[in-house]
Amino acid sequence: MTYKKEYLEFFLKNQGQLFDEPVAETLEEADEFLEECMAFVAGNYKELKKYFQENGGDISGMSREEVLEQSEVFALPDGKFLVVEG
Repeated sequence: MTYKKEYLEFFLKNQGQLFDEPVAETLEEADEFLEECMAFVAGNYKELKKYFQENGGDISGMSREEVLEQSEVFALPDGKFLVVEG
């Protein structure tokens, strides 16, 4: 597995925030899906902002709250962020 088990479980439980229908039903499927779409784990908010800036995400003028409310941003239980651009 490429992603931590806790992250895969979190994604499985919360994938509805980004997708209308489930894209994965097992940990293996979640891992494959996240790997396929090159999901990124940011260690903190600063890394999250840097990720968006380096990958063409226009977050200029957005508050921290607005950035975190983006459907592709999953706030993980350990304080990190999973970015899934499906």
